[in-house]
Amino acid sequence: MKLAAAAYRMDFLDSWDAYARKIAAHVREAAEQGADLLVFPEYGAMELATLAGRATAGNLEASLHAVSDLVPRADALHADLAARHRVHILAASAPVFDAAISDRPVNRARLFAPSGAAGHQDKQIMTRFEREDWGVVAGGPLTLFDTALGRIGILICYDSEYPLLGHALREADILLVPSCTEAAHGYHRVRIGAMARALEQQCITVMASTTGACDWSEAVDTNCGAGGIFAPPDTGFPADGILACGALDAPGWTLAELDLDAVARVRKDGVVLNRTHWVEQAGRDSPAGMRSLK
Repeated sequence: MKLAAAAYRMDFLDSWDAYARKIAAHVREAAEQGADLLVFPEYGAMELATLAGRATAGNLEASLHAVSDLVPRADALHADLAARHRVHILAASAPVFDAAISDRPVNRARLFAPSGAAGHQDKQIMTRFEREDWGVVAGGPLTLFDTALGRIGILICYDSEYPLLGHALREADILLVPSCTEAAHGYHRVRIGAMARALEQQCITVMASTTGACDWSEAVDTNCGAGGIFAPPDTGFPADGILACGALDAPGWTLAELDLDAVARVRKDGVVLNRTHWVEQAGRDSPAGMRSLK
């Protein structure tokens, strides 16, 4: 299969049709290059707030509601594009007000299959900005998606920096890591997390990023990132674990070919067996003992 990771620039939109044309063009471009799985970034849907005007887009609370209100319409668009191009699409995550969870929004990514099937994954651990300024909360539990492309898990941005979340999705062949980071420090934190999860769970990770400046938003005003597709640095994969990586802050798709049999082989008979040997850490989650050498 071929994987496509987006470095996505958000725009100030003048109409719903402008948004629909933009997303359709992105999907068409990746599909024409043979992509089977397309990954858009975390909070890439924030550009939908601009449809309500600059004042709404620039107001933290108002922008949350404006985007959440349009998610059903965006979902219908992505579902149609997935079916039309016969691809799987992880849509850019969005704040969603889900009364079954909380009166505050969750950060939700939605996955669409060409068959018409769809599912979603909510972010598990909030960054300081999300919890202190935005009031975004953790949503539903981690989910493993059984698809025609293999077993897929999703770790939204900050979630990729936590090994136990990756291990909870240890049956996944592919982990999708949509991200939104404002500076190079944040981009590299998520990228290192994505590469570490590929190492530990001996799987493929696909990182998508927002990029560029959005002077109309207090929330996503600056963005730094690149698309990246990572593997365990072991037999059958590149020595550095990088299948493909885009240039920093260069919008567009980063693509890589993947043979899932290579994942199965390295899990069964790799030079190292990190995933198998994970259980040998049991009981070692308490602090190490202290010994004075003064």
